[in-house]
Amino acid sequence: VTVPAPARRTVPPAGPEPAERPGPVLPGWAGVAGGAAALAGCAALLWWTGAVPPSAADMLGLPYRPYNGIGLGVWALLALGVLAVLFSFGGLCRGRVGHAWVLTLFGDYRGSVRRTGLMWVSPLLLRRRVDVRLRHWRSEPLPAVDANGTALRVVVLVVWRISDTVRAALGVADHERYLREQVESAMARVLSRLPADAPAGSGGDCSAGEDAPMTLRDAEAVGEALTGMLSEHCAPVGVEVFSAQPTRIEYAPEIAAAMLRRRVAAIDARHRDAVLTSVVDAVDDMVHRLTTRGLVELDDYDRKALVKDLTVAFYTGRGGPVEGP
Repeated sequence: VTVPAPARRTVPPAGPEPAERPGPVLPGWAGVAGGAAALAGCAALLWWTGAVPPSAADMLGLPYRPYNGIGLGVWALLALGVLAVLFSFGGLCRGRVGHAWVLTLFGDYRGSVRRTGLMWVSPLLLRRRVDVRLRHWRSEPLPAVDANGTALRVVVLVVWRISDTVRAALGVADHERYLREQVESAMARVLSRLPADAPAGSGGDCSAGEDAPMTLRDAEAVGEALTGMLSEHCAPVGVEVFSAQPTRIEYAPEIAAAMLRRRVAAIDARHRDAVLTSVVDAVDDMVHRLTTRGLVELDDYDRKALVKDLTVAFYTGRGGPVEGP
């Protein structure tokens, strides 16, 4: 049993055009080694110019060099060394399990990094962290209506994750808000195709061999329809939806009491009808047996009186209320 499919709508493509690709990254030891080498070069240049105090040189076991001033060329080399130190140590970062970095340079996408541990990324690149773990979102009770226009409150559980970091981070302003809004849209379209409950006269207690009317109580079919629609609409922004299941579908508070009374009345009416049918069959069988075996001789008046007495006796014995003549 499947939910009737809503009219198909074209899903607009979401930018940017490039898909996820590996970004420029080096192991963390490369940044540490580069920073240490730059520091060592700056220290050696200072010693060579004699700027290291004699006490510090003696402590380090270095030969003494006279200080003759620092020329413009030496200052330029020192500035380059300091920049190299800042560039090397400033690019060190820590990759975490379940997270990725989206790298951009002046608004241009440069790649994504899914590595873990210590690594080095150019400090010129803007890093944006994206959570790529398997996640779930449980909604608050959301308003909806069924095929009959009955107001409902629905709670949905969505299991999802980011499959394309560049589309999720740069394709929409906020991919989590986009997902929530798509859940509301898909829920409104799917739930409006079916009634919340079977009609009162449809016989809700159908046997396995009969075709029961399709309602929103079939959580599996409704969940499949929601999952399919959400997957189609969230794929262009790099969000992969694994499951979208309604965990609770109930009437809105303003009509819940009235709908409960209606359901109780319908159940009571079906029970009365079933009891009355069985009583009529039993009375008919009893009168038929008595007359065919010649146990009693009945005219029309006696037959009506016997039927009336047997009906009252059987109906009272099966739990039906006795009403006055």
